[in-house]
Amino acid sequence: MSGGTIALIVGVYDRLIGSAAAVVRGTVSAIVDVPSGRGTARARGHFSAVSWRVILPVLAGMAVAVLVASALLAPAIDSHPVETRAVFVGLILASLVVPIRMVGRWRSREVLLAALAAVLAFVLTGLPAAGDAEPQLWFVAVAAAIAICALVLPGVSGSFLLLAMGLYAPTLDAVNDRDLGYLGVFALGAVLGLASFAPLLQWLLERRRQVTLAIMTGLMLGSLRALWPWQTETGGVLAPEGAQLPMVIALVVAGAALVVGLLFVESRLVRRRIATGRDVLAESTAE
Repeated sequence: MSGGTIALIVGVYDRLIGSAAAVVRGTVSAIVDVPSGRGTARARGHFSAVSWRVILPVLAGMAVAVLVASALLAPAIDSHPVETRAVFVGLILASLVVPIRMVGRWRSREVLLAALAAVLAFVLTGLPAAGDAEPQLWFVAVAAAIAICALVLPGVSGSFLLLAMGLYAPTLDAVNDRDLGYLGVFALGAVLGLASFAPLLQWLLERRRQVTLAIMTGLMLGSLRALWPWQTETGGVLAPEGAQLPMVIALVVAGAALVVGLLFVESRLVRRRIATGRDVLAESTAE
């Protein structure tokens, strides 16, 4: 499920994106200015624009969530893969509403680009899986760099991107096993990805917003192939099992219902913000 979507629902998306960009600019300025003797004034200026009141609680919540969710999800994926993928299908299907709604008016151009992106994602996620082999560290870094892009794009899940690339379960295992080598490479890739791709995605959202969101909608839709509940060990698609079908449908509906509920909360908050003219986040924090 998209972290960007949750940030939109809670009302901290703009602050998170602005703060992430400020952290990247401040870090780059420090790396460039300090060795050249220019001091830290420019870097401090960028870091002062970071909304630490929002960033620090979010980071703390993320750390707790990673530890707790990895301990729960890794066994679930191993022991109940069909049921787990069914819930994920529901989550992602309902989350498609977010980028679809953000595109606004869907013209033939957006529909065509979304369809092409869906076909591309469907083909890529249908490539044979690597089996049980340990992922190469260079691929872990690249995957982390790509997945971190979900931080700046609502409707796209970083966890889902890792799942499509076959690194979701290995990453959960690395967290549970405290594999510092794997986690260090993953963190490095994420940092480099945020520094490289976040400004690009921000530029695309500002200058080519509808096209970008349409393409991302198609990618999400096509990548759902990776979440088909019935698969072989190498990722091949199998026919549904009749005995499991009612349970799978119920889990898909349950996952979708959770997202629909969150989107309902979002709409209520937006209407409240518009009606009162106040910052809902600041108001709730003060309370």
